[in-house]
Amino acid sequence: MTVILLRHGRSTSNTAGTLAGRSDGVELDDLGREQAERVVARLEVLPLAAIVRSPLLRCEQTVAPLAAARELEPVVEDRLLEVDYGEWTGKPIKDLVGEPLWKVVQQHPSAAVFPGGEGLADVQIRAVRAIREIDARLAAEHGADVLWVACSHGDVIKSVLADALGSHLDQFQRIVVDPASISVVRYTETRPFVHRLGDLGGDLTQFVPTPPAETDTTAGAPSDQAPTASESDAVPGGSTGQ
Repeated sequence: MTVILLRHGRSTSNTAGTLAGRSDGVELDDLGREQAERVVARLEVLPLAAIVRSPLLRCEQTVAPLAAARELEPVVEDRLLEVDYGEWTGKPIKDLVGEPLWKVVQQHPSAAVFPGGEGLADVQIRAVRAIREIDARLAAEHGADVLWVACSHGDVIKSVLADALGSHLDQFQRIVVDPASISVVRYTETRPFVHRLGDLGGDLTQFVPTPPAETDTTAGAPSDQAPTASESDAVPGGSTGQ
């Protein structure tokens, strides 16, 4: 059960240096549209079961080329919506740096509640719940090797990654998620594994599901074979994957 967390491509708000939040009309700029096209090639080898996205235009535009190439209808998930920054929405970042709340956002984000908006702790709760619920549903429908894409926003994705890493939300500012970057999380019965974090160009063929090994049912096959590691186990010394 593997989710590819895709941040939307570069937007007009990114280049303007403003905090877009849930502002209307924020769309991808020229580079952002190019990034969206490149996502198609990056994910070409992966058998995707679903594309889920935030309701906002910049996420809609980011997944549009991928959805067309795969003939998949993106599912809109409100819980992947951008943070409600309240009164901070639309303001220049340079003007927000001097606000007292800025230091809280940087050093103690779990306590940060935006004036007239929502708290980052609440963002993490809704986003993580959405990702885990969708992941479980798709696994039930398509099998445990299911691969799917969730397109959302920087702080939302960072909060999901902090949860997957077992890290407190107060550490999530250490995570960098650039526009159009890909982070990969595989959920198992007992823990998530973070395979990629803010990746902008790496090969993704390792995530192509492999056919299950055939069970030897021939006469004389040993019935007491040595136990094997479960998918939830981490290999001591590091992964042996190539």
